[in-house]
Amino acid sequence: MSSVRGYFHPKTATGESSIVPAPPWHYSGDVLTVEYRTDPERVRELLPRPLEPAPEDPGAVALVWADWQSCSASKRELLDPVRAQYKEAFAVVRCAYRGQVYSRCVYIWVDKDFAVVRGFHQGYPKKLGSIHQTRPHPFGPAPRIEAGARFGATLAAADRRLAQALVTLRQPSPTSGFVNGHPMAHHRWLPSIEKGKGLALDELIESGTTSFEAGQAWAGDADLELFDSPTEELARLTVREPIAAYYRQVGVVWDGGRLLESNTSGAE
Repeated sequence: MSSVRGYFHPKTATGESSIVPAPPWHYSGDVLTVEYRTDPERVRELLPRPLEPAPEDPGAVALVWADWQSCSASKRELLDPVRAQYKEAFAVVRCAYRGQVYSRCVYIWVDKDFAVVRGFHQGYPKKLGSIHQTRPHPFGPAPRIEAGARFGATLAAADRRLAQALVTLRQPSPTSGFVNGHPMAHHRWLPSIEKGKGLALDELIESGTTSFEAGQAWAGDADLELFDSPTEELARLTVREPIAAYYRQVGVVWDGGRLLESNTSGAE
């Protein structure tokens, strides 16, 4: 009897066609973060039970753009760049579970299929989109990482622009914000193949990095605009008050999470 291999579909005799390899997954990236405050009720409506709003600053949001190179432990993908390079933009809020504050990604768009599948495994609600951000460079007209440097960032999905930002760096910062600074509390959901049988997978999990390194963070300010779309709801997180913007180059490793709760007995 033959066996098939692979971390995800498609599983084959060798496993080489799997859309993503097994963890650990390594990431190197340039990250732009824009933090602001929205109506706390708009955050609350995105938090399923048993999650609750964060006890302090419950309306805080981080909209993050990231230009990534990622790979498995073998690092082979880095030498085949189409398998390593992708971009994403995502909205993060904070929440509480049993007295602990977590970050939670409520919307996220990426531009590669392997990033979508990897995100589903981690509990990120990933969709395909078009994401762009200005890249720094030490020569020519591109911005350096210094006071006064300006970066643009855009996000679109289903042929509609959803967000755009213009970030101006002002000074070095000890952090790159507070909204996306906690372990993630995510749900992994999968409907049953049998109609009316609810969820075959219903897990609340904690996820975070097993390794983190980063360059100097820079803080500044941003002009951020959100746009309505017939297929997306990011604009419901309206910008009430800007907080700050940040730029940082980071390297992280993800190697699994921790189950907080599991419930697959009830119907949807």
